Amino acid sequence: MNLRLLTAAVLAMGAAAHAQDVLVTTDWAMENLRNPKVRFLEVSVDPGVYEKGHLQGAVGLRWHSELCDPVSRDIVSPAAFQALCRKSGISNDTTVVLYGDLNNWFACWGYWLFHMYGHKDVKLMDGGRKKWELEKRPLDTVVPQYPPSEYTAAPAHPGLRARLADVLRVVEKKEPGVLVDVRSPDEHTGKVVAPPGIQELAIRAGCIPGAKSIPWSKAVNDDGTFKSVEELRKLYAEAGVDGKTPVIAYCRIGERSSHTWFALKFLLGYDARNYDGSWTEWGNAVGVPIENKAGTVWTGK
Repeated sequence: MNLRLLTAAVLAMGAAAHAQDVLVTTDWAMENLRNPKVRFLEVSVDPGVYEKGHLQGAVGLRWHSELCDPVSRDIVSPAAFQALCRKSGISNDTTVVLYGDLNNWFACWGYWLFHMYGHKDVKLMDGGRKKWELEKRPLDTVVPQYPPSEYTAAPAHPGLRARLADVLRVVEKKEPGVLVDVRSPDEHTGKVVAPPGIQELAIRAGCIPGAKSIPWSKAVNDDGTFKSVEELRKLYAEAGVDGKTPVIAYCRIGERSSHTWFALKFLLGYDARNYDGSWTEWGNAVGVPIENKAGTVWTGK
């Protein structure tokens, strides 16, 4: 085996081993439902899904009010995050396992936040609710109550989050980076501003100049689980994302891009950040460039 192939094989084995550290199977989850050192957290797009049935002992977190600040349009503050963990009975040494609906979109958002605030042991249940329900595993309607903990949140990790100024520097080629647009092809080209029925909109449609269109859905199997490390590496490499350059993922409000961020950073080991401002910020910002491949422009109507 030549050096190039050997290096690729070593990287693949390393990524696969790391994937075992950040993903748990539904079998593992079933075996650990009563493990006092594990806390399951459900973060679903529709908060009402949790009340209809959830993993036994799982705490339901509302992404739109508990994991973000709806007034400042920002991530939850360190103090609020710390209070949320204390209320949920999570200690700093607790193994936190996140899952949710829609292929774990907002579960990945929660995963991103736990890493932002320095939690050491956090995992994602591969496949989320979709796989759990496909396997007809039990759901519970009892909302658990846990004794408050003494959780301490670390300062937010700036290296996991991209802001508008960071993205603009990449667009203007003032710093190296590759942008990955994980929205649908119609959103990327500007044919539509957002998926049907969505309220958070931008004045302009299109994409950030130079962004690679790699929809988040290409990274998952039919049961909601992530594709293999080899398949993911090939998927992104074919679009020009090979891990040699820092990556910034974005979508509309940052939830789908957190799913891609997870795959890039933790399954492939790439230097990746999540731009949670995403298109609702960039498409509404004054003075920043866009590409509109569909030929639609804002007319003021």
